[in-house]
Amino acid sequence: MVPEIHRAADGDVEAVVAVPAMPVATGPIAATTASATRKSIQLGRRAFHMLNGVVAASAYALFFTHTQAVYILGTVACLIYFLEQVRISYPELIRHAQWVERSFLRAEEQAKESGMIPYAIAILLAIITFPKQAALIAIYTLALADPMSAIVGIRFGRRHIVPDKTLEGSLAFFAITLAVAATVLARGTEVSRWAVFGASCGVALFAAVFEMLPLRLDDNLTIPIFVGFVVWIAAALFGISLA
Repeated sequence: MVPEIHRAADGDVEAVVAVPAMPVATGPIAATTASATRKSIQLGRRAFHMLNGVVAASAYALFFTHTQAVYILGTVACLIYFLEQVRISYPELIRHAQWVERSFLRAEEQAKESGMIPYAIAILLAIITFPKQAALIAIYTLALADPMSAIVGIRFGRRHIVPDKTLEGSLAFFAITLAVAATVLARGTEVSRWAVFGASCGVALFAAVFEMLPLRLDDNLTIPIFVGFVVWIAAALFGISLA
Protein backbone atom coordinates (compact mmCIF):
# COMPACT_ATOMS: atom_id res chain seq x y z
CA MET A 1 0.00 0.00 0.00
CA VAL A 2 1.16 3.52 -0.82
CA PRO A 3 0.03 6.57 1.23
CA GLU A 4 -1.71 9.27 -0.78
CA ILE A 5 -2.02 12.77 0.74
CA HIS A 6 -5.14 14.87 0.06
CA ARG A 7 -4.81 18.60 0.69
CA ALA A 8 -7.48 21.23 1.23
CA ALA A 9 -7.73 24.36 -0.89
CA ASP A 10 -5.57 26.33 1.60
CA GLY A 11 -2.79 23.76 1.37
CA ASP A 12 -3.34 22.07 4.73
CA VAL A 13 -3.35 18.28 4.87
CA GLU A 14 -6.96 17.10 4.78
CA ALA A 15 -6.54 13.33 4.78
CA VAL A 16 -4.06 10.54 4.19
CA VAL A 17 -5.47 7.60 2.22
CA ALA A 18 -3.74 4.26 1.60
CA VAL A 19 -3.97 3.13 -2.00
CA PRO A 20 -2.70 -0.12 -3.51
CA ALA A 21 0.66 0.08 -5.26
CA MET A 22 0.82 -0.71 -8.97
CA PRO A 23 2.52 -4.03 -9.70
CA VAL A 24 5.93 -3.86 -11.34
CA ALA A 25 6.80 -6.38 -14.03
CA THR A 26 9.76 -8.55 -13.15
CA GLY A 27 11.41 -11.72 -14.40
CA PRO A 28 10.50 -13.10 -17.84
CA ILE A 29 7.71 -10.59 -18.42
CA ALA A 30 10.00 -7.62 -17.85
CA ALA A 31 12.65 -9.19 -20.04
CA THR A 32 10.29 -9.61 -22.98
CA THR A 33 9.11 -5.99 -22.84
CA ALA A 34 12.57 -4.46 -22.42
CA SER A 35 13.93 -2.53 -25.40
CA ALA A 36 17.28 -3.21 -27.01
CA THR A 37 20.27 -0.90 -26.61
CA ARG A 38 23.63 -0.54 -28.32
CA LYS A 39 24.93 -3.29 -26.04
CA SER A 40 22.35 -5.77 -27.34
CA ILE A 41 23.50 -8.14 -30.08
CA GLN A 42 20.22 -7.96 -32.04
CA LEU A 43 21.28 -10.46 -34.67
CA GLY A 44 18.24 -9.69 -36.80
CA ARG A 45 19.10 -6.00 -36.98
CA ARG A 46 22.76 -6.64 -37.69
CA ALA A 47 22.02 -9.27 -40.36
CA PHE A 48 19.63 -6.82 -42.03
CA HIS A 49 22.33 -4.15 -41.78
CA MET A 50 24.86 -6.42 -43.48
CA LEU A 51 22.47 -7.60 -46.18
CA ASN A 52 21.46 -4.09 -47.23
CA GLY A 53 25.02 -2.86 -47.54
CA VAL A 54 26.33 -5.95 -49.33
CA VAL A 55 23.45 -5.90 -51.82
CA ALA A 56 23.88 -2.16 -52.50
CA ALA A 57 27.66 -2.39 -52.97
CA SER A 58 27.52 -5.59 -55.04
CA ALA A 59 24.80 -4.20 -57.30
CA TYR A 60 26.87 -1.05 -57.84
CA ALA A 61 30.00 -3.11 -58.54
CA LEU A 62 28.40 -5.56 -60.97
CA PHE A 63 25.35 -4.03 -62.60
CA PHE A 64 24.94 -0.25 -62.26
CA THR A 65 26.75 2.71 -63.70
CA HIS A 66 27.45 5.66 -61.44
CA THR A 67 24.40 7.56 -62.68
CA GLN A 68 22.10 4.54 -62.36
CA ALA A 69 23.32 3.85 -58.82
CA VAL A 70 22.68 7.46 -57.78
CA TYR A 71 19.14 7.41 -59.15
CA ILE A 72 18.24 4.00 -57.73
CA LEU A 73 19.78 4.42 -54.29
CA GLY A 74 18.51 7.99 -54.09
CA THR A 75 15.01 6.64 -54.65
CA VAL A 76 15.57 3.95 -52.00
CA ALA A 77 16.81 6.56 -49.51
CA CYS A 78 13.69 8.68 -50.08
CA LEU A 79 11.47 5.62 -49.64
CA ILE A 80 13.20 4.68 -46.38
CA TYR A 81 12.77 8.20 -45.06
CA PHE A 82 9.06 8.19 -45.96
CA LEU A 83 8.45 4.81 -44.31
CA GLU A 84 10.28 5.94 -41.17
CA GLN A 85 8.07 9.00 -40.91
CA VAL A 86 4.99 6.80 -41.29
CA ARG A 87 6.26 4.47 -38.55
CA ILE A 88 6.88 7.36 -36.17
CA SER A 89 3.65 9.20 -36.91
CA TYR A 90 1.43 6.09 -36.86
CA PRO A 91 2.88 3.75 -34.20
CA GLU A 92 -0.38 1.82 -34.09
CA LEU A 93 0.45 0.34 -37.50
CA ILE A 94 3.10 -1.91 -35.96
CA ARG A 95 1.42 -2.37 -32.59
CA HIS A 96 0.59 -5.95 -33.51
CA ALA A 97 4.07 -6.64 -34.85
CA GLN A 98 6.19 -5.96 -31.78
CA TRP A 99 8.83 -8.38 -33.07
CA VAL A 100 9.80 -5.61 -35.52
CA GLU A 101 10.72 -3.28 -32.65
CA ARG A 102 12.48 -6.02 -30.69
CA SER A 103 14.51 -7.21 -33.68
CA PHE A 104 15.29 -4.04 -35.59
CA LEU A 105 14.90 -1.01 -33.32
CA ARG A 106 16.76 0.21 -30.27
CA ALA A 107 15.06 1.88 -27.33
CA GLU A 108 16.06 5.38 -28.42
CA GLU A 109 14.79 4.79 -31.96
CA GLN A 110 11.20 3.91 -31.17
CA ALA A 111 10.06 7.55 -31.14
CA LYS A 112 12.48 8.94 -33.72
CA GLU A 113 14.25 7.99 -36.94
CA SER A 114 16.23 4.77 -36.82
CA GLY A 115 19.78 4.24 -38.03
CA MET A 116 18.48 3.20 -41.46
CA ILE A 117 18.16 6.83 -42.54
CA PRO A 118 21.84 7.83 -42.00
CA TYR A 119 22.77 4.37 -43.33
CA ALA A 120 20.97 4.97 -46.63
CA ILE A 121 22.21 8.56 -46.86
CA ALA A 122 25.82 7.47 -46.24
CA ILE A 123 25.68 4.89 -49.03
CA LEU A 124 24.28 7.49 -51.42
CA LEU A 125 26.88 10.10 -50.40
CA ALA A 126 29.71 7.59 -50.81
CA ILE A 127 28.62 6.80 -54.35
CA ILE A 128 28.20 10.49 -55.24
CA THR A 129 31.46 11.66 -53.66
CA PHE A 130 34.14 9.00 -54.16
CA PRO A 131 35.63 7.05 -57.05
CA LYS A 132 33.92 3.69 -57.49
CA GLN A 133 36.52 1.56 -55.69
CA ALA A 134 36.70 3.93 -52.73
CA ALA A 135 32.90 3.97 -52.51
CA LEU A 136 32.76 0.17 -52.60
CA ILE A 137 35.32 -0.15 -49.79
CA ALA A 138 33.42 2.43 -47.75
CA ILE A 139 30.07 0.66 -48.20
CA TYR A 140 31.42 -2.86 -47.60
CA THR A 141 33.18 -1.62 -44.46
CA LEU A 142 29.92 -0.19 -43.19
CA ALA A 143 28.04 -3.36 -44.10
CA LEU A 144 30.50 -5.94 -42.75
CA ALA A 145 33.13 -4.49 -40.40
CA ASP A 146 30.77 -2.34 -38.34
CA PRO A 147 28.20 -5.00 -37.33
CA MET A 148 30.74 -7.82 -37.00
CA SER A 149 32.96 -5.76 -34.71
CA ALA A 150 29.92 -5.06 -32.53
CA ILE A 151 29.01 -8.74 -32.34
CA VAL A 152 32.58 -9.76 -31.51
CA GLY A 153 32.92 -6.97 -28.95
CA ILE A 154 29.64 -7.83 -27.21
CA ARG A 155 30.14 -11.60 -27.19
CA PHE A 156 33.90 -11.92 -26.73
CA GLY A 157 35.18 -8.49 -25.72
CA ARG A 158 37.16 -8.53 -22.47
CA ARG A 159 39.74 -5.75 -22.84
CA HIS A 160 38.29 -2.24 -23.02
CA ILE A 161 40.32 0.36 -24.88
CA VAL A 162 37.79 3.17 -24.48
CA PRO A 163 34.28 3.05 -22.95
CA ASP A 164 31.98 0.74 -24.95
CA LYS A 165 34.82 -0.34 -27.27
CA THR A 166 36.89 -3.48 -26.79
CA LEU A 167 40.20 -4.60 -28.23
CA GLU A 168 38.56 -7.73 -29.65
CA GLY A 169 35.88 -5.73 -31.44
CA SER A 170 38.41 -3.26 -32.83
CA LEU A 171 40.64 -6.08 -34.09
CA ALA A 172 37.64 -7.59 -35.86
CA PHE A 173 36.90 -4.21 -37.46
CA PHE A 174 40.55 -3.89 -38.56
CA ALA A 175 40.72 -7.41 -40.01
CA ILE A 176 37.47 -7.14 -41.97
CA THR A 177 38.29 -3.68 -43.31
CA LEU A 178 41.74 -4.91 -44.35
CA ALA A 179 40.21 -7.86 -46.21
CA VAL A 180 37.61 -5.64 -47.90
CA ALA A 181 40.11 -3.00 -49.00
CA ALA A 182 42.65 -5.54 -50.27
CA THR A 183 40.01 -7.46 -52.22
CA VAL A 184 38.52 -4.39 -53.92
CA LEU A 185 41.86 -2.75 -54.70
CA ALA A 186 43.44 -5.97 -55.99
CA ARG A 187 40.57 -6.61 -58.39
CA GLY A 188 40.47 -3.09 -59.78
CA THR A 189 44.15 -2.16 -60.13
CA GLU A 190 47.34 -3.47 -61.72
CA VAL A 191 49.85 -2.22 -59.15
CA SER A 192 52.00 -4.52 -57.05
CA ARG A 193 50.51 -6.59 -54.27
CA TRP A 194 52.72 -4.78 -51.77
CA ALA A 195 51.20 -1.45 -52.76
CA VAL A 196 47.72 -2.91 -52.37
CA PHE A 197 48.66 -4.44 -49.03
CA GLY A 198 50.24 -1.23 -47.74
CA ALA A 199 47.26 0.91 -48.75
CA SER A 200 44.83 -1.61 -47.30
CA CYS A 201 46.67 -1.72 -43.96
CA GLY A 202 46.65 2.06 -43.77
CA VAL A 203 42.92 2.22 -44.51
CA ALA A 204 42.12 -0.51 -41.98
CA LEU A 205 44.28 1.03 -39.25
CA PHE A 206 42.88 4.55 -39.55
CA ALA A 207 39.33 3.26 -39.91
CA ALA A 208 39.66 1.10 -36.77
CA VAL A 209 41.03 4.04 -34.78
CA PHE A 210 38.27 6.33 -36.05
CA GLU A 211 35.62 3.77 -35.15
CA MET A 212 36.77 3.91 -31.52
CA LEU A 213 36.27 7.67 -31.19
CA PRO A 214 33.33 8.56 -28.90
CA LEU A 215 31.56 10.79 -31.42
CA ARG A 216 27.96 11.83 -30.93
CA LEU A 217 27.28 11.47 -34.64
CA ASP A 218 25.72 8.30 -36.01
CA ASP A 219 28.49 5.91 -37.06
CA ASN A 220 26.31 4.69 -39.95
CA LEU A 221 27.02 8.10 -41.47
CA THR A 222 30.55 8.85 -40.28
CA ILE A 223 32.28 5.51 -40.94
CA PRO A 224 31.73 5.22 -44.72
CA ILE A 225 32.47 8.91 -45.33
CA PHE A 226 35.71 8.72 -43.35
CA VAL A 227 36.75 5.42 -44.97
CA GLY A 228 36.07 6.80 -48.45
CA PHE A 229 38.38 9.77 -47.86
CA VAL A 230 41.09 7.56 -46.32
CA VAL A 231 40.98 5.19 -49.31
CA TRP A 232 41.33 8.16 -51.63
CA ILE A 233 44.40 9.41 -49.73
CA ALA A 234 46.00 5.97 -49.30
CA ALA A 235 45.57 5.17 -53.00
CA ALA A 236 47.34 8.39 -53.95
CA LEU A 237 50.22 7.72 -51.53
CA PHE A 238 50.78 4.19 -52.85
CA GLY A 239 50.34 5.07 -56.51
CA ILE A 240 47.02 3.27 -56.97
CA SER A 241 44.71 4.67 -59.62
CA LEU A 242 41.07 4.49 -58.54
CA ALA A 243 38.39 3.92 -61.15
